[in-house]
Amino acid sequence: MAVLKVAALVCVVAAVVAVFVFLKRAIPVSQKTLTPKLVKPPAWVTEQLEEEIYAAAGVDGQDLKLDTDVARSVQNNLARRVAWLDNVKVRVTNEQLLIGGQWRKPVAMIKRGLYKFYVDAELVVLDYVPLPDLPIVEVKELSVLPSPPSSGKIWQKDDLGAAVAILVRLAKRDRLLTDARPLLYELDSIDVSNFDGRENSRARHVILYAKDVQIIWGAELDKYKQHFESTDAQKIAKLYFHYEEYGTLQSGVKRINLCDPQDDIPLPIDKD
Repeated sequence: MAVLKVAALVCVVAAVVAVFVFLKRAIPVSQKTLTPKLVKPPAWVTEQLEEEIYAAAGVDGQDLKLDTDVARSVQNNLARRVAWLDNVKVRVTNEQLLIGGQWRKPVAMIKRGLYKFYVDAELVVLDYVPLPDLPIVEVKELSVLPSPPSSGKIWQKDDLGAAVAILVRLAKRDRLLTDARPLLYELDSIDVSNFDGRENSRARHVILYAKDVQIIWGAELDKYKQHFESTDAQKIAKLYFHYEEYGTLQSGVKRINLCDPQDDIPLPIDKD
């Protein structure tokens, strides 16, 4: 009797499992409601940014269903509403809607009154979201006009472009400092009020700030000859020589002048 009871119980369990599998297979794919998932986002992407992207992926405020039509709608929504991802691709698996693409990484921040936003290396405007794991430098004293475009558009401004180009060059040098904290984390702002000498033709064009330390960069990239300054590579070499020697830009000095050719030091091997 015991054996028969066990056998009966096994049969019942097997029958329940079979029914469950049948019902699961019988449910149309389009009725499986799932949350989309980002594929391998960069380490600096925060939970808040992920949630904003997921919210933008929604279809008319309804739950997402697992089918190719909705995957296409999600892809279109993200392409229209989210500037953070370029070449968005959404694909369907048996269990998920997977969102991938090329991430736009913010380089600089701009403030206009209470309004803040980012731009990436290509001057694409990105909505502001706190990103504590990225060294993002504020660009100050931009020319008033033109007004910034909407998120996802390129803000083509010469003074902004000059500031971002310098920050991109410094970021490239930072990547070679595998054993040190990136220098960009110490920079607070870059001042372009005298870009191209528009306020004072005799004053330096671009100035960096690390808290109360003023760093005289000078002319925008590739224009050092016109102003008898150190080359761009020499400026970077001098800045990082100071940073590596003291371990910080907050070394007790109030001013670091990168422009004077008389102060040149040997260039690093990379000749950035």
